[in-house]
Amino acid sequence: MKKPKLPRNEEERIEILESLNILDTIPEERFDRLTRLAKKIFDTPIALVSLLDQKRQWFKSCFGLPVCETSKDISFCGHTILEDGIFIINDTFEDERFRDNPLVLEAPQIRFYAGVPLFYNKNIKLGTLCIIDTKPRDFTKEDLEPLRDLAILAQQEIISSQLAISDELTGITNRRGFNILAQKALNVSYREMKPSVLVYFDLDKFKTINDTFGHTEGDNVLKIFSKNMETTFRESDIFARLGGDEFIVLLSNINYSEANKLIDRFIKKFNKYNKSKKEYQITFSAGIFEIDLDEKLSLEELTKKVDTLMYENKSKNK
Repeated sequence: MKKPKLPRNEEERIEILESLNILDTIPEERFDRLTRLAKKIFDTPIALVSLLDQKRQWFKSCFGLPVCETSKDISFCGHTILEDGIFIINDTFEDERFRDNPLVLEAPQIRFYAGVPLFYNKNIKLGTLCIIDTKPRDFTKEDLEPLRDLAILAQQEIISSQLAISDELTGITNRRGFNILAQKALNVSYREMKPSVLVYFDLDKFKTINDTFGHTEGDNVLKIFSKNMETTFRESDIFARLGGDEFIVLLSNINYSEANKLIDRFIKKFNKYNKSKKEYQITFSAGIFEIDLDEKLSLEELTKKVDTLMYENKSKNK
């Protein structure tokens, strides 16, 4: 048996999953109707909406199994979230990764499995919508396209539960989401004495861009800034749009000098972009604050400090 590997962004994936407050909640018809439909379309005895936390796969919706969770180490869904598309095992007896899996040799005696990952965003997969049979099946990926469609609906149901932590315009985390995720990361830094740096950004002359070129162009600037945050900062970093033209990032396991190098790289991306843009320039002011692990300030206190630093730097640049 082959245990599923952990995704590279497993720590962030778990933080987001836990922030949704969906684990260990009661069954809901909006998910059950999808698994019922999957079971009916493909004529399988088992259909699941499965979410994977640190040690288990937990079933938000489950038809055909008498349990609500199993170990992640023996899960098929743990392999599925490593894929971007449909993951199919037509006959477990013919696959060395699964032929001696306890879920194959014992109840529910899985012989066929097909699952589609449920995405939080393009990098984070929370779980799967899957179908299971106790006999081999001969489905192709084309046959299973309706399963992908149902998985998209399941994703939408999950996302509808967490829109409150995502910024609608840019797609990155919003203020509430940052407070939830950053607090968890901050607790780890204090507990394990890992260096961390908080950075606060404010776009320069953003109102001028809005007034001169219109709000659509202003929105585009916010999207560009957010996209560059996604491509610059690490998977372990937590970044967000706080509102308006203000952004923040918590850099974990990094010191002040290393953080400055990362910010320099961020600045260079905009320098390159600005060379190709004649109408206006995207510039910003930043406050950078290395967190004192002994002082153990709250996230709110840290945010106020780094906000003050940012405005001091902004005043110097005028």
